[in-house]
Amino acid sequence: MGLPSGTRNYTYAQDMAILRTRTHWALFIGFLVLLFGAPLYLSGYWLGVANLIGITLIAATGLNLLVGYCGQLSIGHAGFIAVGAYTTAIFTNRLELPFLVGLIGAGVVAGIVGLIFGIPSVRVKGFYLAITTIAAQFIIIWVINHWSSVTGGFVGIKVPYASIGPLVFRSESSQFYLIFTIAVICTFFAKNLARTRVGRAFIAVRDNDLAAEVMGINLFYYKLLAFFIGCFMAGIAGALLAHWVGFMNAEHFSLTESILYIGMIIIGGLGTTLGPILGVVVIRLLQQVLTIQLVPFLEESLPLPSGFATGVTPMLFGLAIILFLILEPRGLAHRWMLFKSAYRLWPFSY
Repeated sequence: MGLPSGTRNYTYAQDMAILRTRTHWALFIGFLVLLFGAPLYLSGYWLGVANLIGITLIAATGLNLLVGYCGQLSIGHAGFIAVGAYTTAIFTNRLELPFLVGLIGAGVVAGIVGLIFGIPSVRVKGFYLAITTIAAQFIIIWVINHWSSVTGGFVGIKVPYASIGPLVFRSESSQFYLIFTIAVICTFFAKNLARTRVGRAFIAVRDNDLAAEVMGINLFYYKLLAFFIGCFMAGIAGALLAHWVGFMNAEHFSLTESILYIGMIIIGGLGTTLGPILGVVVIRLLQQVLTIQLVPFLEESLPLPSGFATGVTPMLFGLAIILFLILEPRGLAHRWMLFKSAYRLWPFSY
């Protein structure tokens, strides 16, 4: 993190602190006030969009730890989110356990499933590992659809509102506070993990796993640890999604969603804390603009065949992603670094 001229770190604790100056603290507190005050100035519709962004951010942060920091390519992330969603649905609906038990259980079960499908990462990597995780996506969805006595099969399963004691999160605004509290915790966890011995081991494995092994890093341990943490966060996101939507079926967790998560962290910037945040916000808002704003405009202003405008939306969405990758292949986080360096925005140097 950059510091203003004349400011020095005199202790190791100061050097490792995320927020080092009064300006940093003021900006951080101001951001939290603006964020958690959102229910006061956002409509119900945009609160729903914000909740979706918060849930997606948790899952994308976990995927960024796995892919961006540890270099283990996973294209089955939506499948692990599905594991978390159905775990909390089973715990809170069929077993009638408390929400917090379902939430933690969703993360643990998704993490264990991630460990199982992460075992091949010890022997294969790159596109071969990607094929393995795609297989995980199809296997998980197949189990969900055909284990109907537990998951509800193709019909789906109802999920009750999240609750902590007497507090029930029914409205969009109350769920907003729950979702973004967990999202902030996950973001700070990822930020701190990346600076620890585990984070440095992840980066070493990503950059050159053979050299990392020669230096004494246990590839089997750290690769599986990355899968567990990434899938644990996916499970947490899946649990929040289930309680937010209120009803789950396998259609929520398509392969398209898994690929979209990869696109989010690439567009935002792999291996950075800011990357998933920027990627998630841009992609989810782009989806809303194209679906909610563009489609009605095209249908009203142009004499297009029935359904043509709806079909154009995915094409434009894909074109926008391609342009992002061409114009800024290192992600929006890298562009932000260049911008703040050019204009010497030291308070924003994170």
